[in-house]
Amino acid sequence: MEGWQRAFVLHSRPYSETSLLLDLFTEGQGRVRVLAKGARSRRSNLKGALQPFTPLLVRWGGRGEMKTLRNAEAVSLALPLQGITLYCGLYVNELVARVLESETPFSELFFDYLHCLQQLAAGEGSPEPALRRFELALLGHLGYGVDFLHCAGSGEEVSDEMTYSYREEKGFIASLVVNNRSFTGRQLMALCQREFPDADTLRAAKRFTRIALKPYLGGKPLKSHELFRQFVPKKRAVMPPPQE
Repeated sequence: MEGWQRAFVLHSRPYSETSLLLDLFTEGQGRVRVLAKGARSRRSNLKGALQPFTPLLVRWGGRGEMKTLRNAEAVSLALPLQGITLYCGLYVNELVARVLESETPFSELFFDYLHCLQQLAAGEGSPEPALRRFELALLGHLGYGVDFLHCAGSGEEVSDEMTYSYREEKGFIASLVVNNRSFTGRQLMALCQREFPDADTLRAAKRFTRIALKPYLGGKPLKSHELFRQFVPKKRAVMPPPQE
């Protein structure tokens, strides 16, 4: 299987009359853009395989920013995401497509991504913990190093009930001021362990990842949020969009 890599389709769009332009997340080379020639034609055997959330084996060739897909095979059926978990999966795909630099290896993150999709597909409880764990893993692989367990001002270990204010490039500093950037020591320990035993720690995790991801996402809104708001009626929505 020389030259083959495990991959997922992050996003696809039509290209010319019969082809597709794909953003792939691959195990060995991270995010790669490939042209799937003839993938939209009636005779193509790739139509069913080149879908988001379908585990693939792929090969491509060529030079430059856009490669040409040579082969693609589905390893298994698509992971069964539907309803809320489908929008969460679209959010994760958009996050990876927006944040990762092209053709930069993120092998460990690839398995964090796979594990996140598997947790979403299992449909056991709220999808929020899986999203928060993936966001924290993504930040870690991007080099966004944060010490959750020590006060950046004194170096002392954080205390459960003490409040700490988050400052970019510094960390968490003990503070009596309570605002959107304030976290208790208990919340910081949950962030460090990536375990969220209750609604309070889960809300804190979402608040932190929102702050930390903002510089990477810029001011452009996420399309997955717009889809969520457009297609999920407010009276039926059981949770807010995955990230804002």
